Amino acid sequence: MSSQQSLLSVRQLCVDYITENGDVRAVNSVSFDIAPGEVFGLAGESGCGKSTVAFSVARLHKPPAYISGGEILFKGENILGFDDERLRSYRWRQASVVFQSAMNALNPVLRMEEQFCDVLLAHNPGMTRYEAIKRAQELLEIVDIHPSRLKDYPHQFSGGMRQRLVIAIAMALNPELLIMDEPTTALDVVVQREILQKVYALKAKFNFSILFITHDLSLMVEFCDRIGIMYAGELVEVAPSKSILTAPLHPYTKGLGNSFPPLHGPKTVLEGIPGTPLNLLEVPVGCRFQARCGKVHERCRQEYTQLAEIRPGQQAACHLYDSAEESLNHPIYLDKAAGC
Repeated sequence: MSSQQSLLSVRQLCVDYITENGDVRAVNSVSFDIAPGEVFGLAGESGCGKSTVAFSVARLHKPPAYISGGEILFKGENILGFDDERLRSYRWRQASVVFQSAMNALNPVLRMEEQFCDVLLAHNPGMTRYEAIKRAQELLEIVDIHPSRLKDYPHQFSGGMRQRLVIAIAMALNPELLIMDEPTTALDVVVQREILQKVYALKAKFNFSILFITHDLSLMVEFCDRIGIMYAGELVEVAPSKSILTAPLHPYTKGLGNSFPPLHGPKTVLEGIPGTPLNLLEVPVGCRFQARCGKVHERCRQEYTQLAEIRPGQQAACHLYDSAEESLNHPIYLDKAAGC
């Protein structure tokens, strides 16, 4: 997909964290595109860099994090060059964020009416308070919450309702890109499905794009058009969600799929991924997954891997396909209902 066709184009993004033991490269040369109206997911273990990517796209990263390289193009403009005024316009109007913990994202001592009005009045200088309240009531109705609840405090809502409130606030200025950073964390599976169904219905109505961040691969397969799999700060596979489900290429993606229990069929022993996530202060030469991979060979320990198209629309960063040592005709199957 060319950047001209994309709403968002991330190009060779690098994000470092300054620590007492040296700089840590948390995101290393990550590139992907999101088309208008597309749902693109980033999945991976905790600490893989997916949330750092999301915060970078919103320019919400804070010290000790800093963007050390790359570009983030929104409709062709590099947001890394935005001044404060342009950045203020970019946030909320063009890109908005649904944070991981709704209770932490909402101010516990302000009524919801005040929190909606803060956003609306700050970004619409000509708007009156009456107009802001009317808009807030409309937003509550969009997420199936009665407008009278504007007078309530965050603690008076259930966890699922608080998450819908955060989504409503994020949509206050009709953004073109909604960044969702693990929006269903700590919610039960029934509420998770309700939240995602509501978001999907809103996307169909308003045609915004979504960058969806989670560690729950089965949830992502249900919701996303395409998925990027991250490991140790790098994208190791990008593919349509169906391909991630039925025919993953990278050994790490296969390991993630095998770690989910099937809901149907005989009981089987789950195959976890051996070892522990990579210490980013001790990055080896070659593939970052080499210490945990069951198919590692000498080239993996000597040469860096890069994303390359293995099948139409499906990319992987793995030397197995360079050397044709891995057959492309042996897919694994992850039960699509697992975890949902």
